[in-house]
Amino acid sequence: MVHRSSVPMHWRLYESRYNLVGNKCLVCGEFFYPSKIVCPNCRRRGILKRVVFSGKGKIYSYTIIRNAPRGFEKYAPYVVAIIELDEGPRVMGWIVDSKISDIKIGQRVSVVFRKIYEDGKEGLIHYGFKFRVIDENNQLRD
Repeated sequence: MVHRSSVPMHWRLYESRYNLVGNKCLVCGEFFYPSKIVCPNCRRRGILKRVVFSGKGKIYSYTIIRNAPRGFEKYAPYVVAIIELDEGPRVMGWIVDSKISDIKIGQRVSVVFRKIYEDGKEGLIHYGFKFRVIDENNQLRD
């Protein structure tokens, strides 16, 4: 008999799959995502503290994917952006729930947890972070 671990259990074991978890160096004050073992600025002098980021930020830059890689063709065209989180780190993410023509550099966004892709029709579904445009009051836009 083949032993298989529970897929939901596997996902629950990794907090970073559900939260934007990084570090803050208590020596230089810099924030990092993803988590680091050693502060890139202070090296061994740094003292790193675990931080769960708010998930809010602004679009720093973006591109429109029109000719998608294999497995993502059905989503094209879509927007991939570099998001500057309010805490400072920049992360890359997919912008969802907005018309492509409405996306602008500097727009406020908030992280959402969504399906990224699945392994075939009956395969494992992979989830992850995407970003959604929010208004000036940090409310999700419809």
